[in-house]
Amino acid sequence: MKESTMNTVLRHIATIALAACAGTAFAHGNVQCKEHPKSEWRPHTELEQKLTQEGWKIRRMEKTDTCYEVYAKTPDGKRVEAFFDPKTFERVED
Repeated sequence: MKESTMNTVLRHIATIALAACAGTAFAHGNVQCKEHPKSEWRPHTELEQKLTQEGWKIRRMEKTDTCYEVYAKTPDGKRVEAFFDPKTFERVED
């Protein structure tokens, strides 16, 4: 294969790989929890304790405008990015 053809192929592969990564990074864009006043949000440490007792292995937790976002392994070992209502701790799916 000629060098210029090889470079073109590699650029296409890199473009496809980047597009795939971007797609998974924004896959959760539609998740919205019910809006509650911040004064009604339960502490994220309480959610962390609840999930840990259920067998989750928490890697990181973040707050979005309306949800708690949890990066963890579920009790069955599956890596997930999960969203929880900050008032009820119910898991929210898109």
